Amino acid sequence: MNLLTKLLHLGSAPDRVRFAVVGLGNFAQTAILPAFANAKDKAELAALVTSDPEKASKLSNEYKVAAYSYDDYAELLRSGKVDAVYIAVPNSEHRAFAEPAARAKVHVLCEKPLAYSVADARAIYNCCQKHKVRLMTAYRLHFEEGNLAAIAAVHSGQIGEARLFTSVHTMQVAADNVRLDASLGGGPLEDIGIYCLNAARYIFKAEPEAVTAVAVHGKDRRFKEVPEAVAATLRFPKDRLATFLCGFGETKVSEYRVIGTEGILTMDPAFTWNAAIEQTITQQQKSKTTVFKHRDQVAAELIYFSDCIRQNKDPEPSGWEGLLDVRIIDALRKSYLTQRTIKLPPLAKKTRPTRKQSIERKAAGKPKAVKAPAPSKG
Repeated sequence: MNLLTKLLHLGSAPDRVRFAVVGLGNFAQTAILPAFANAKDKAELAALVTSDPEKASKLSNEYKVAAYSYDDYAELLRSGKVDAVYIAVPNSEHRAFAEPAARAKVHVLCEKPLAYSVADARAIYNCCQKHKVRLMTAYRLHFEEGNLAAIAAVHSGQIGEARLFTSVHTMQVAADNVRLDASLGGGPLEDIGIYCLNAARYIFKAEPEAVTAVAVHGKDRRFKEVPEAVAATLRFPKDRLATFLCGFGETKVSEYRVIGTEGILTMDPAFTWNAAIEQTITQQQKSKTTVFKHRDQVAAELIYFSDCIRQNKDPEPSGWEGLLDVRIIDALRKSYLTQRTIKLPPLAKKTRPTRKQSIERKAAGKPKAVKAPAPSKG
């Protein structure tokens, strides 16, 4: 894009980027929709897209925006009423909504994982590249101060050389939740294990060379289609190891530890979106704990992505970031199904989250969801 075209592009950009939120499940209703109030200087909620008439009616009235059915999605994209979509449908459906948006020159913010399969993730990435629209994977922790501070602490040498990463992310998932539906891309690895995986990659600032995983289903009838729990080991360059456990049949845990040659960094809780995040650094038997107050992580995503659209710059976390995680998740699935280690061909990743991306907005209110119960029982 030459300078004149860029100036014309910026000059014609709206004061606020207009978003349609696609899919109105529990997270969309309790985290995404309320976040627009905290991002109103950069982003505007302009439309809702859902297959449920009751959700459409009640939420359209509450947020004073038009609601569209999935059948009317293409019409909305052509209408010129939205500049971007925030896709929050089940994992296996991301491609079906991302590609039409890209073809309509509408920018795409997509919940993680970017897709269930590598083929779908690559198709989304390629389509957005072809049509020159911005694609961002919704890694909210890339804008959260505690996790960004952890990256800075590790790479400033506060625990010596980081050698090991270990994480646990578990929850009790309700029996009728979509996260237990294999046809919708459910499973603990895809839904919450991805946080552990992504954290290992941004802590080590590297991509794993090989992965090994074991999955168990247990006797609980909830886990007929997806594993109850998955244990994973990832080998990184320079002989570093990352391990994590993720599960849908255990009490709530959200933590990771980075073990270095001279100390330990602990994040507990590490991955939450609706509470404070706590960090402890231990050196020579002395510990210092820092609490990072609860902030609106989704509003930070909206603000950042809106800036990327208006400034015509590639986001971090990008679609490529999302594709890399899907590739690793796919390898972990192959590992636990075949009971063997899966080697990963090298792929480049130039950008990583830094503390410059920290965006603070006060915690948003949490409204009562319409026909969308919380996924966890505890």
